[in-house]
Amino acid sequence: MANPPRAWQRMLSGRRLDLLDPTPVDIEIEDIAHGLAFVARWNGQTFGDYAYSVAEHSLLVETLFGRLCPKASAAERLTALLHDAPEYVIGDMISPVKAAVGPDYGALDDRLKSAIHIRFGLPAVTPAKLKKQIKKADRISAWMEATQIAGFTRAEADRFFGAPDLDLIADLSIVLRPPVEVRNDFTMRHAALIGGMV
Repeated sequence: MANPPRAWQRMLSGRRLDLLDPTPVDIEIEDIAHGLAFVARWNGQTFGDYAYSVAEHSLLVETLFGRLCPKASAAERLTALLHDAPEYVIGDMISPVKAAVGPDYGALDDRLKSAIHIRFGLPAVTPAKLKKQIKKADRISAWMEATQIAGFTRAEADRFFGAPDLDLIADLSIVLRPPVEVRNDFTMRHAALIGGMV
């Protein structure tokens, strides 16, 4: 009888995370922050000397979510920060590719996200209203990234992501930084939000 294929990955923390059946005890924020800081958005097709990482994107989405929902709780803001957290082990795919891969990708993402949420004291499934609010922040971030570093015209970005409220983002800009800086900022922001939940 053949052994089942290995579905776990060794994390730098020493944890072994089963990607098909993840458990909260095998999830550490340092692993998430490190992985996301080294995963490039836009398949790396961005201007600059550093890739624009999923960790940087997540920090921006959490900032935007806080502006859209100024009364949001620390737990809700943490949900926004972790909205793409499964990508620390499954990578980032542009939306058209996710759609082409089909529901299996979504199911894998959902299982990982549930385990991550439970690990950090969040509901396993994000409530629909909160998910919609985070998605709005996510689309604004995508618009900013598209126009500032990914070579899209404003008209193209408006068509694909929707035109944002420019007053909301007037003082924000995309800054490409070394992964280690982004990793540290992501970890610190996570700690601050966890502290606000106590």
